Amino acid sequence: MNRIEEDFQRVDSNGSLSALLSQLTERKLRQEDIVAPTTQMQFRTTCPYLPHHDSAYKGPVAENISEIIIEANGGVPTQIAALNGVAFDQLMQKSGIATRDGRRFQDEYPEQFDSLVNAILVKEPARRILRAYNTDANNYLLGRAIVSDAFKTFDNYDLLEAALPPLLDNTEAQWRTVNALVTDRKMYLRLRAANFEGMGAAVGDLMAAGIFLSNSEVGLGAVTAGFMVFTLACLNGMQTGQVQRSAHIQSARGSDAYGILQADTKEADNYATALKMRDYVAEYSSRDNFDRTLEKFRAAANDTVENGTAAVEALGGVLKLSQTETSSVLDGLLATAGQAGYAGKPISRATLVNAVTACANKADPDKVDEWQRLGGRVLELGKSEWEKVALAA
Repeated sequence: MNRIEEDFQRVDSNGSLSALLSQLTERKLRQEDIVAPTTQMQFRTTCPYLPHHDSAYKGPVAENISEIIIEANGGVPTQIAALNGVAFDQLMQKSGIATRDGRRFQDEYPEQFDSLVNAILVKEPARRILRAYNTDANNYLLGRAIVSDAFKTFDNYDLLEAALPPLLDNTEAQWRTVNALVTDRKMYLRLRAANFEGMGAAVGDLMAAGIFLSNSEVGLGAVTAGFMVFTLACLNGMQTGQVQRSAHIQSARGSDAYGILQADTKEADNYATALKMRDYVAEYSSRDNFDRTLEKFRAAANDTVENGTAAVEALGGVLKLSQTETSSVLDGLLATAGQAGYAGKPISRATLVNAVTACANKADPDKVDEWQRLGGRVLELGKSEWEKVALAA
């Protein structure tokens, strides 16, 4: 058993983290990164008929799927990758084709669609990394991303390997898993400290320190580590402004022939990022850091609003929410008003923070971070923006 496996066992209170580790380990063993010029790629639309098509993006009508074929070169055999939804959308974006149009063309005009995309791949040459997983079928892949050759392949396992040791070395906090999830777009991990708890906006409003980690292996988000707090009555989570993001950007890989990135190449690129994430996580996970945030919540309880419904409408404008999203915040406000620490009290900035973060409980997994960040923004609103909310009538 290696260090990261031991760390997972120590923080996994509900099984979800162990499941994540198992999933990441299995994916790590199957992943391939192929660097190739687009002039050596061929685009083909077909109907599902092989095992590696099971997880590919299928058109809603014809159930066509799209593949990238990379011909044999430099000792690397011909490889065929069926594209999942993320990789398909990325290829459309890089080809200057609207995603909605690409999906329609795949269904309704597959032959003409192939000709168009292949012409673009040749006439607008670029170097890409095809991120893929091996499948049970020989030399067939599931393409999960098509990114620039300057994409930094710092993966989910790399982030956990860097971030977990400082958390586990902080034995005072006793970190435990809240949730752990990986989608086609991102990985999310949220932890809370069993021993770092305190009263927030009012008596009964018990809060706990938290850490969030996220990463996108497919170019849809940075490597991220940050500090958050949880309201224990409902486990609403709010992300603070204390966050470190490292973009997946490095020097382009300068070779005319394509090849597969080796493990030692990735390790050399990732070392500095890993050290940075380790150090920030250690800083964010301190008791002093948590206590400073509690003070902000207590102060926020004194920032009251004149009209709750009007304040939510004004807040929707400040945060640039849609009408549907603003309605969700109003639902969150109603739920918060009956919660310990808020029931029978005037509606305040702290109430609105909780109303916003409550929206994360019903959000798509890839939208939870966004709602938790918005909650943190409410806590940090400047004077002029807060007055728009507080004085709304």
